[in-house]
Amino acid sequence: MMSNKTYDVIIIGAGSVGTPMAMSLAEKGISVLCLDSASSAGQGNNKCAIGGTRATHTEPAKVTLALRSLEVFRTWEEIHGESIGWYQGGYTYVAYDEDTISLFRRNVPLQRNAGLNINLVSPSEIEELVPGINTNGLLGGTWSPEDGSASPMLCCYAFYRRAAELGAEFGFNETVQRFNIDKEKVVSVITEKGTYSCGAVVNCAGSSAVEAGRMAEAELPVYPDCHEAGITEPVERLFDPMVVDIRKAPGSANYYFYQHETGQIVFCITPDPPVPGTSIEETSGFLPLVAPRMVNLYPRLANLKVRRVWRGVYPMTPDGSPILDRCGPSNHYIAVGMCGQGFMLAPGIGELMSRLLTDELNGKDREVLHELRLDRQFSSEEALK
Repeated sequence: MMSNKTYDVIIIGAGSVGTPMAMSLAEKGISVLCLDSASSAGQGNNKCAIGGTRATHTEPAKVTLALRSLEVFRTWEEIHGESIGWYQGGYTYVAYDEDTISLFRRNVPLQRNAGLNINLVSPSEIEELVPGINTNGLLGGTWSPEDGSASPMLCCYAFYRRAAELGAEFGFNETVQRFNIDKEKVVSVITEKGTYSCGAVVNCAGSSAVEAGRMAEAELPVYPDCHEAGITEPVERLFDPMVVDIRKAPGSANYYFYQHETGQIVFCITPDPPVPGTSIEETSGFLPLVAPRMVNLYPRLANLKVRRVWRGVYPMTPDGSPILDRCGPSNHYIAVGMCGQGFMLAPGIGELMSRLLTDELNGKDREVLHELRLDRQFSSEEALK
């Protein structure tokens, strides 16, 4: 990588968000450099993601971004001729208590108004979607048939290849050390390998977003915490959707699982209270916490062998929604605090941020950016984060 080159945009982070953003900018003919301390794209939390892709959110901005992302995932193979592991299995949220089913009843009209294809479904319909599910006390749930799953690594590599073909440059094994700021603008980005002049900088640094923000003298409300996931041996197809149970239990909040195209069951749980930090060391407490909940909900899983477990980091915000904005120097932008949803939102975010950087925003874009601005109140928490 040559130093002292000039780029229209420099992106910090070649992960779930930075890589498709580089692709979107390159598609517009913008010269872009994407820097990452890892040896290739997607080597941070992207490769820890379990692959769920949903528009089933309760915040309109996230529904909008996710619907566009789903369209990218769904059509990628048809348009570009390569598989990214897309499987449209849908998402079903299940309810076993009145508080949960009441929440769904309140949410569904709002979600439909935001453009999501979602319906309340009966216990018998849930049983049809997930044959063998525990029906004792089941009150129903929601069904979003256009949600699905894809391979985070295949997607990231596909976006990287497309971006590179279009002229985007990537600097791997290259850590950003500081910014040169002059007259309220970032004029260059300095790494251990060189200095790169720029027209704008975008912080897509994931769990390192706070440190990257401080280089631009910006304090960002992003607080990483740790989540664990696992995968079983493969079995014949049992069910199609991602199954989500948002009930709280001692030690955990929601948990979710789906059957991968390989037949393996992939699962994850949200610890409660959260586990702050950036450790990716798996723990001995994860399986004892998640296994009883999964087997109780879906008894057919009882005899499956777990192949492996792993741990990743969710860069959280106080309300469970990303921050997309400009802050600090006049040409410094942020796409941070993805709250574990960077993979599923990233294609939509990449396109939106590329329009922001090129002054091509439409009315819907402005609504999304207003909802996800840095100076919002953070006074509420998304119900389905």
